[in-house]
Amino acid sequence: MTDTMIIGADSEVILHFDLKLEDGSAADSTRVNNKPAKMVMGDGSLTANFEACLLGLKKGDKKAFTLNANDAFGEPNPNNVHYMEKSRFGSDLKIEEGMILAFSQPDGSEIPGIIRSVAGDSVTVDFNHPLAGQTVIFDVEIIDVNPGNSQQGEK
Repeated sequence: MTDTMIIGADSEVILHFDLKLEDGSAADSTRVNNKPAKMVMGDGSLTANFEACLLGLKKGDKKAFTLNANDAFGEPNPNNVHYMEKSRFGSDLKIEEGMILAFSQPDGSEIPGIIRSVAGDSVTVDFNHPLAGQTVIFDVEIIDVNPGNSQQGEK
């Protein structure tokens, strides 16, 4: 009998992670606020490729994985770049290149869009993931692993 759970298909995982670009610049990190992430494998919190990196790891493990763009956030899709009339934005909003704004979808959910350019009455909005097209380094430290429903009773 062992107290060390190995990450499986429906494990609950508490981890610290750093997401970095190839040049070493930080894209995201749970360490900034020293608040680890908690997720359940298969719950959609991470893409399948990120989850695959975690499978087989256990509490205390530290590991770095390099994921190319297709395995991380995909390549930029030109169909996700939209041109909108400036009048669609509130007149009190000063739209600037680089801003990230939330846009409502028909189902009520929101999606972030990056303002790529403002020219006259036209605003270019990019709905691609900000890290699309980037190779990323996924650096993890597994804080704890708890069994998922199918693992109850296994040790």
